[in-house]
Amino acid sequence: MTRTWLGAKDIAQVMVAFAEGLERHRETINRLNVYPVPDGDTGTNMHLTLESVCRELEAVADKGDMGAICKAISHGSLMGARGNSGVILCQILRGMTNSFAPEHGSAKERVGPIELVEGLKAANLAARAAVMKPVEGTILTVVADAAEAAARAFRGAELAGVAQAARSGAIEALWRTPELLPVLATSGVVDAGGAGLVLLFDALLEVIDGREPLAALPLPDAVVERILGGRDSTSSTVGERPEAAAQGAGRSSGELRYEVMYLLDAPDSAISAFKDVWAGIGDSIVVVGGDGIWNCHIHTNDIGPAVEAAIDVGRPRDIRVTDLMEQVEEESWVRRAVASAGAAVEEDLGPMPVTSVVAVATGDGIGRIFHSLGARHIVAGGQSMNPSTEEILRAMKASPGREVIVLPNNRNILGVASKACELSDKPARVVDTPGIQEGFAALLDYDPQVGAEANASAMTSAAARVAAGEVTQAVRASASEAGEILAGDWIAVSRRGIEAVAPTAAEAAIALLDRLTTKSSEIVTIIEGSGARPAQTRHVTEWLAEHHPDVAVELHHGGQPLYPYLLSVE
Repeated sequence: MTRTWLGAKDIAQVMVAFAEGLERHRETINRLNVYPVPDGDTGTNMHLTLESVCRELEAVADKGDMGAICKAISHGSLMGARGNSGVILCQILRGMTNSFAPEHGSAKERVGPIELVEGLKAANLAARAAVMKPVEGTILTVVADAAEAAARAFRGAELAGVAQAARSGAIEALWRTPELLPVLATSGVVDAGGAGLVLLFDALLEVIDGREPLAALPLPDAVVERILGGRDSTSSTVGERPEAAAQGAGRSSGELRYEVMYLLDAPDSAISAFKDVWAGIGDSIVVVGGDGIWNCHIHTNDIGPAVEAAIDVGRPRDIRVTDLMEQVEEESWVRRAVASAGAAVEEDLGPMPVTSVVAVATGDGIGRIFHSLGARHIVAGGQSMNPSTEEILRAMKASPGREVIVLPNNRNILGVASKACELSDKPARVVDTPGIQEGFAALLDYDPQVGAEANASAMTSAAARVAAGEVTQAVRASASEAGEILAGDWIAVSRRGIEAVAPTAAEAAIALLDRLTTKSSEIVTIIEGSGARPAQTRHVTEWLAEHHPDVAVELHHGGQPLYPYLLSVE
């Protein structure tokens, strides 16, 4: 039966169906990403945003109240927005649901044709208001054309007709995004965020008239062939779709190193001045929210000022900083791996590796770096989460090639890794890497076309060339050669033992670097983990610039728990 209107629970079901559609098509949407400065995967970011919406809806599932349902969608999308694509999608959902249930008015009990038209108009306006420099050929074009098509169909159309018109308008806009944005035409794809948004209209029709969910996204045949066939190594960098391009030109986004995101508690009256400050220090700016809470996103080279601007007007929280250059490297590796896999199926181009590498690690960023350096499998584990022998064996068995190298990357895991090598059906060797830093160094001398024995020798020598350590927080009082330790103190630990005790993570990191860095040092690598703060990282890099100006500094976001800083000196 075709519905002529939607109630509160129907609107909630639309969100659930939308989330399911994004989950089904997430990888296809991710493969549409082409923008040269990636800040995540569009399909993944949109899906995670909708997952947050669904969690909020669970809390009001028993209520048939439109106001409660719309508030849950609005709040869930704001709190869960990931990346540019998630933030703009959040604004689309907030604009639409605020039209259905105005915060300062009575909620509509039913959403019929006129309410849907009004909701899409509000979604379009809200999305454009969030972006400082809107550019056509992105999700902004898709939502605008969908709203316009719905408005044209309203005269005499039932709810299903309006929703179908919106879907058709969205698809037509999606197909012409390459005509509006040159980077899409060059790469032979359509806009990824726009493709994800089409699934919202499919979800609407699924609830309205019970039609089956899409088996495949409505993409041009040439685009399907391009993304499923892989890309050659000369194609555009795979990354966050051009929602970043929705910010317009001016400064080249490729020159901007960091993505900064946070929630900001601040009065609505202060946001205009806040945006003006941000306009001077970055690009790809999106600020969405209202009633005192805002989700803020920027690409910038100046992490400190990006955060300080928020402190000037309110209280920032849940701050996330991503090193975009690291993600360029990661996505380049992914693109090459996909292309190689596709070639192997058709022509079996290139030899299989003689030796594969299995690395033990935790933290998304660390996993990406290991992959970019050649590790075929990552086994989740670390200081507080030691993997089992079976888990390591399973990864070794799944790795291509006749032989295997295992990088335990932690003293506590060395024994289990050695046992796995003893039990392996393949010739296998453990390289004694006491930390992530030594694991990275070892991979620089890894040769996939030689045996495990030769690799183990070369990689062991490479790992020994770095001086490494980490910063963590003491969980209990203790005594050390560096002095008394109280619970909550920050401690700097090298391979020799505890080197320093300090009141902040940054001071502990500086103390450790002071001990590890010598006149012959050439490169310092800093891997930020959970708990690292932009201001503290800046304090560390400024100290290095002052005291060791000839040393090159590499900064990566590892995301590892417990250790805000992993440090190595070569």
